[in-house]
Amino acid sequence: MVSRVYDSWAGGGRRARFRGGYVPDLDVRLAGKDWALTGAHAGSPICGDGLPGRSSAPYDGAVLVKWIRCAVVDRRGFERGQRKWAGLLGEPGFRGQGGGWSRARPEIAHIFAFWESRAFYDSFMARSHDRLAAAQVGTYRDAQVKLFDHRFDVKTGFEPKFSDADVARVAHCRIHEERVEHFALMQEKVWNPAMAGSPGMLRGLFGEAPGHEFLVLSLWNSAAEHGKYREERVERLGLRAQTEADVAALSGDVVRLEPTWTV
Repeated sequence: MVSRVYDSWAGGGRRARFRGGYVPDLDVRLAGKDWALTGAHAGSPICGDGLPGRSSAPYDGAVLVKWIRCAVVDRRGFERGQRKWAGLLGEPGFRGQGGGWSRARPEIAHIFAFWESRAFYDSFMARSHDRLAAAQVGTYRDAQVKLFDHRFDVKTGFEPKFSDADVARVAHCRIHEERVEHFALMQEKVWNPAMAGSPGMLRGLFGEAPGHEFLVLSLWNSAAEHGKYREERVERLGLRAQTEADVAALSGDVVRLEPTWTV
């Protein structure tokens, strides 16, 4: 979907401050507000193949995650163009794509694409991207794009499929430099087991980008089940994980998945 931009976070917005239970599931209650990362890191380069100083476990799946967020101005034209992305099938290294509409702001669309490597992704961008994207020109504005390397699964055996999911929860955090290792450890030891044991949580992943940025993407079989998890467990888990001390800024959303966008 959309946007020739490889690796910018173009949005402005407001910095999210944590209070009590307003923590990632990474989870934050948007209450109709659009939280976005701000500050000096906005627009900084993103690399796709490996992060200095970090070991990556063997992973038989997508290792590059592309997250696109945009404001749609022509909904019918956008959805018609979105179906053109079925042309991704057969692209070398492509593993899957899905997305949908923000539950908090219905004009906001989110797309999640998965690639086997940065090399395959760059090849696609150079060869085929513009042809597929042409159908959506003029239907959206303010495209914001981020690339993340897969670090570990939330639950086990993540697959980039959306057919059995009703909603996706996406959380994007910038972490204080001195708290990065603690944050990742708490995600693995506290948040992940809690999500994996929650009814309705299907699968997810934890991704990382340079600049101490992280993505947590989880797929749920219903918005109601995700809501129960958020209301019943997030505050307690956040206190245990000391999340407020880790996180400098946060953006997030709950996305109602559109089956026709799945590739």
